[in-house]
Order: sequence, then C-alpha cells, then structure tokens
Amino acid sequence: MRITGNPPISTVQGKGGKKRTGSSGDGFFLTSDTESASVSTTSSASGLGGIDALLALQEVQVQPDNRDIAGKRGHSLLDALDALKADLLAGLVPDGRLEDMASTLKDRVPSGDDQLDSVIDEIELRVRVELAKLGKFDE
Repeated sequence: MRITGNPPISTVQGKGGKKRTGSSGDGFFLTSDTESASVSTTSSASGLGGIDALLALQEVQVQPDNRDIAGKRGHSLLDALDALKADLLAGLVPDGRLEDMASTLKDRVPSGDDQLDSVIDEIELRVRVELAKLGKFDE
C-alpha cells in the first residue's frame, strides 16, 4: 500500500546548509556567550549544592531504636529458619546453628510496637518448635 500526497516532515541539510539565527520567533536561536556562561554557572552551582546535601546526609549517624533492633532480630531468626530448612533437606544439621538460634532467642528486646512484638513472638514460637523437634530447646 502506498500513501501519496503527504509532503515530507523535514529535510536533512548537509554541512553546507545555512544555520538560522532566527529572530522571527518560530524556531531555535543562538544565545550570546554571556547568557550561556551565566546559565552554565547557575546549573553547575545548583548541582554541587545537591551533591553537598547528599554527602552531608550520608555523614549523619542515626542511632537504631528498639523497633529497629527487634526488626533485625526477627529477620535474623527468619534467616536462621531458612538455613535450618536447607540443612534438613541436605540431611545434616550443624549443632552450631542450633546453638546460635537458641542464644538468639534469649536476646529479646521489646520494640514498643505491639504489632511488631506479636510478629516477633510468632517467629520465636516457630524457632522454639524447630529446636524442640531436634531436642535442642531448653527453657
């Protein structure tokens, strides 16, 4: 199928084509060197300010609160359960892993968030059940 009657949108000019420094308002126009220098100075200064702000934020040290500590502990217990599952599938469970899980259970810090504490309680229950199955849970 051939479509005719539509002129091409634009033509490509070679190196010898004239550049328009239009003052007619429709198209691009060249700026003077002083205008472009002020634009580049402004943009580079604002870029450096953004980088300085990011570097300053990286230097701020935030002390973890009880909620952060409890969350990390819950994640480490879940990771230990995953590793235990892999060990059970492989047929060999190292005693060191079970001892680490049991010692992690003793290091409980209340987070102050009831919902988070209930989730941590459920994770701890699962760890206790797995340790009891393997005869390594002592209350």
